Amino acid sequence: MSKPSTPTSGDTLSGFTFAFAAYFLWGFLPIYLKLLSHLPSAEVVAHRVIWSVPIAGILLIFLGRTKDVRIAIMDPKMLGMACVTAALISINWGIYVWAIAADRTLDAALGYYINPLFSVALGAIVLREALTRAQLVAIALAAGAVVVLAVSNGSVPWVSLGLTVSWGLYALAKKQLPIGPNQGFLLEVLILLVPALIYVTWLGVQGQNHFELSPTRDTLMLMGCGIVTAVPLLLYANGAKGLQLTTIAIMQYIAPTLIFLVAVFAFGEEFGRARMIAFPMIWAALVIYSLSMFRKMRREG
Repeated sequence: MSKPSTPTSGDTLSGFTFAFAAYFLWGFLPIYLKLLSHLPSAEVVAHRVIWSVPIAGILLIFLGRTKDVRIAIMDPKMLGMACVTAALISINWGIYVWAIAADRTLDAALGYYINPLFSVALGAIVLREALTRAQLVAIALAAGAVVVLAVSNGSVPWVSLGLTVSWGLYALAKKQLPIGPNQGFLLEVLILLVPALIYVTWLGVQGQNHFELSPTRDTLMLMGCGIVTAVPLLLYANGAKGLQLTTIAIMQYIAPTLIFLVAVFAFGEEFGRARMIAFPMIWAALVIYSLSMFRKMRREG
């Protein structure tokens, strides 16, 4: 069984190009999903799964790595771990698609801004990693931003927290999956394919299926969900191998920043007083976290 490649000691042009393209596509994904906002979110997620399978499958056939997936399917332990990652990514997709349709794109951006800090906290809790003082301050600021939003809205910002927690746990579980990123993605969508097909078939029986054999706008858009889902993930998986961890850490802010801009300037979502307080708190936390990370890596280098 092949293992995921580790990042190189320096940045490569191909790695940067692949990773930037992935974050750029993720940043503008809300525009595509907005065009599908009149459809049930679960149906959109189901088609994200269904049409990702052929794209990921063709790539692995081209790379000659399908054997890894066959071995993983025959390994109960690895298959069980993949079921966990598949469940987490489907939850993340479901929340995200719903948030865009419900005009909660700013909440989605906030969730992905918080995610790096949640991952640090998760590492301390689960992996017993020591936290620096700067990291503690950054996490406290992020928690404070969540409290500000909760008090202002009268409820917990569950969209932001849902995206943060589901993606953070997915990333943690993904690290434990001893299979390459491309193979892992195909394995996940293959696991999700059966429930996705059952759900879409049930919609058809109920007369509620928006996917038709004739090439209507909705049909073509649903088929395109495979491209907008699989391509950025595969670009990122291959780009990360050619980048240093510090470069990846900085580039991960590209997507939520673009999502934020799309929400405010393209969708016209209101940037109210609470968000005017919460977002700068998150941005300050990320600056503190990034500077701390750079200092640590400089000392270790």
